Amino acid sequence: MSEPTYAELLERIEALLVVVAEQAATIVELELKVAVLERRLGSDSSNSSRPPSSDAPWDKPAKPRSGRGRSGLRPGKQPGDPGMSRSLSGSPDRVVLIEPPTCCGCGSGLTGCTVTGVERRQVVDLAPVPPPVIIEYQRISQRCRRCGAATAASWSGAGDGHAEVLAGPGSPVRIGPAALAACAFLTCAQYLPVARATALLHALTGLRLATGFVAGVRGRAARKLTDTFLPYVKNLLTGAGVLHADETTARAQGALAYVHVACTDYLTVMHVGDRSAADIDAGGVLPAFTGVLVRDGYAGYDHLPAVHAWCAAHLLRDLRSVSDADPQGQLWAIAMADTLLSAHHAAGRARGAGRDRLDPDILSELLNHYKGALAKGRLDNTDGRSDLADRARTLIRRFSRYQDMILRFATDLTVPFTNNQAERSIRPVKVQQRSSGGAWRTLTGLADFAVIHSYLDTAAKWGKDRYQALTELFTTGPWLPPALTPAE
Repeated sequence: MSEPTYAELLERIEALLVVVAEQAATIVELELKVAVLERRLGSDSSNSSRPPSSDAPWDKPAKPRSGRGRSGLRPGKQPGDPGMSRSLSGSPDRVVLIEPPTCCGCGSGLTGCTVTGVERRQVVDLAPVPPPVIIEYQRISQRCRRCGAATAASWSGAGDGHAEVLAGPGSPVRIGPAALAACAFLTCAQYLPVARATALLHALTGLRLATGFVAGVRGRAARKLTDTFLPYVKNLLTGAGVLHADETTARAQGALAYVHVACTDYLTVMHVGDRSAADIDAGGVLPAFTGVLVRDGYAGYDHLPAVHAWCAAHLLRDLRSVSDADPQGQLWAIAMADTLLSAHHAAGRARGAGRDRLDPDILSELLNHYKGALAKGRLDNTDGRSDLADRARTLIRRFSRYQDMILRFATDLTVPFTNNQAERSIRPVKVQQRSSGGAWRTLTGLADFAVIHSYLDTAAKWGKDRYQALTELFTTGPWLPPALTPAE
């Protein structure tokens, strides 16, 4: 076999160089894909818009850094909290005397001997379930001796708040308002599936109801609130100075729906629709609201006439997703997160001191740090061609374009740092969905839950017992908040 010529060797080397170059390009492409997949696998509620309920409890990584910072409070009961005391009652229902049978010294009986001490201990327990209370109302008809006309009494003459339950056609056996309130309380305030709520109601009260009846109570409650409570609270919300808005997904009737919330510290209104601007407007609050609207970055809110403020918690998660992927290459994201937290703490100190705005020097320093972080980000990501660099540039453009919205909490101290108020108010939708098998059977059921939860959340914010609020709903009509805030 003859030796290859110089030209043949060059040709082979060039072919190998082409292969090496192709392999190098493939390696770079695969490295980028692996980096993207690793970031996706490392994504959780702390560095993305995913809800906390999506985090796997068995492999959730420990967070090296928290965006909230330390509160300075010790775990457990806080000073000033009333707590719950189990002190001895002065009027027990029954007293059981436990006397020594014989003397421990000589063994003789102790009947009639002097009592030298009493140590009291009490057991608080539940009484056996009493049977349901059955009240029979007899509507009397009487014939006049003078004209012969027969006159029947009106069901409205019934006492105990049962007149509304007795009125109207239907079965002669009716379920009272306290029982109706218990059905709604278990299914809408405690988030139990209907069958479990029915079983629990029977076990605790002795009242046996059909699951279909318990399921229908939710619709009855929602109808009572639609024409009274909802319009009243919507009107109050439009006059608020600061309003929170958010949305979350819910599966109903085999499809995806959205539950929208508009709320303050004392009022909540929720409705169901899609995610379009028209569906957001259909709630009847935001189109007429001109105060400060705290919300996330969803573009469906952009058309609203309010003064917009961007939730900083969402922004901190976005920044963390970038910095966690490349801490050294994305130092700007860490600097920006530190700037937002510094502004938050400065705003908190100013509110605590009774001021309505930040000191101009402090605000100027924060703005310089903000713009410096953006400049660092632009410099470090100018030539990047990776997915991470693209995401960083998108985030930099967002912080640059929406600076006023993002820093609203620092320039207007009435505006909170986060949109947590809305997220807390809307979270029960996810709780109820997960406890009921991951979906709602009907869209109407989801809409009814949203209406009832608006009522219950508002009542709870005013310190009103939710079960009592439901009892009033089925007795005299819905409880209504007296004003926009307790101070008014």
